Amino acid sequence: MVNEQPTKTITLGDCTITLLGTAHVSKKSADAVSEMLNTEQYDAVAIELCPSRYNALIDPDSLAKMDLFNVIRSGKAAMVTASLALGAFQQKMADEIGIEPGAEMKMAATIAQQQKLPVLLIDREVGTTLKRVYRSVPWWKRIELFSGLLGSVMFSEKVSEEEIEKLKEGDILDATFSQFAETSKEIYDPLVNERDQYMAQRLNEDALSGKHKNILAVIGAGHLKGIHQYLSDNLNGANSIEELDSIPKPSSWPKLIPWLIVGLVFVGFAIGFQRAPELGWQLVIEWVAINGSLSAIGALIAGAHPLTIITAFIAAPITSLNPTVGAGMVTAAVEAWVRKPRVGDFSTLKEDTKNLTGWWKNRISRTLLVFFLSTLGSAAGTYIAGFRIYDQLS
Repeated sequence: MVNEQPTKTITLGDCTITLLGTAHVSKKSADAVSEMLNTEQYDAVAIELCPSRYNALIDPDSLAKMDLFNVIRSGKAAMVTASLALGAFQQKMADEIGIEPGAEMKMAATIAQQQKLPVLLIDREVGTTLKRVYRSVPWWKRIELFSGLLGSVMFSEKVSEEEIEKLKEGDILDATFSQFAETSKEIYDPLVNERDQYMAQRLNEDALSGKHKNILAVIGAGHLKGIHQYLSDNLNGANSIEELDSIPKPSSWPKLIPWLIVGLVFVGFAIGFQRAPELGWQLVIEWVAINGSLSAIGALIAGAHPLTIITAFIAAPITSLNPTVGAGMVTAAVEAWVRKPRVGDFSTLKEDTKNLTGWWKNRISRTLLVFFLSTLGSAAGTYIAGFRIYDQLS
């Protein structure tokens, strides 16, 4: 079994590291982990997980403990939605072959606990990786990225175990964004190359700490070559962990765009009223109608409560003139208040989000959809109404 899995070995100081490449939804990979650890020749196990992903693995109900209002208020709705979509994508593939996602990682952690071996979490926090991916692409590609992630949930064709084994060419993050990463260096670097560097740095630190003599590192096979190369080259060309953990500061000029649009809209209103009060009011009415309607349609598509849909229509034209508050924050808060999540929604959240209809069935995921789609509608309405205003004035 082990011979079927890609492996590489490297010695750093007095420590030998065995890199085992796995597929994160592969029974063969889980069996290989078990076989290797049961030889009892290792004194530490490193796994391609960050603390948050590790906690989610050993505590599958962690998402069910979240405070939805706090998620919305703190601006984390998009991140939680992305996490749910990632989990749904992985779970859907895993269900096809009857093995839980991350089984080889869980197998490694379980056996390590039984053998009283330290578990080394070597991957970068998934939130940091997603933020660095997000910050690395132009603003107009971000909606495409997020939509592509949600679209992965719509994948419905039956997946064979042979196809699942092809995930050895990457991991779950790589697979989800593969259509973008293949053609975009901006996405490939934070998603794959930076994580190769990060895990190589962590393994190097653990190896040279003097605490371990023989480490088994369980990693996605797509990272095997890169990690081995960085370790073999003594981390030549690799950034430090501090650099890789930092969140790039966003460019200042994109922040000015919403305010510029708001300024142009107000200028348009002023010109309209200066020409004729009737024209000015016509422009205001069109702004409200277009912006409010598209946000309300977004909320409607998300299956929002009628009161939420009305709120979207009222709030979007106002919030669009205040870039510090998004329409989605208002509509999601109203939806969560009107349709308070039930205990059952939390307990079935992970299962419901595996399929497309489940996102509308579960009150938590539906609230997140309300946030996303009403925001998208408001954004589209802002640009369409803005162009309409200046078309009327020309």
